[in-house]
Amino acid sequence: MAENDGAQMHSILLEEREKLRVTGVSDVQSFDEEQVLLETGKGMLIVRGQGLHVEKLQLDAGETVVRGEISLLEYDDSVPPRGGVLRRLFGA
Repeated sequence: MAENDGAQMHSILLEEREKLRVTGVSDVQSFDEEQVLLETGKGMLIVRGQGLHVEKLQLDAGETVVRGEISLLEYDDSVPPRGGVLRRLFGA
């Protein structure tokens, strides 16, 4: 129980390889049509595919929805947190 104290729960739901719902997201590091890099409570999550777009982003709730042709989900602990695209744009 002590391991998750203060941390958001993290989950991934992939529907038909076209819609990805991720909870426990604290920031979006980068995004384009081929890759979305999400900072989660369990590490950096790389989403790769084609025609990707962030359909829903609620950082206060820790939820993100990505749509497109999803071909890869991968955690990469070697990518350090950078403050994220949205934090840099909006000063959050």
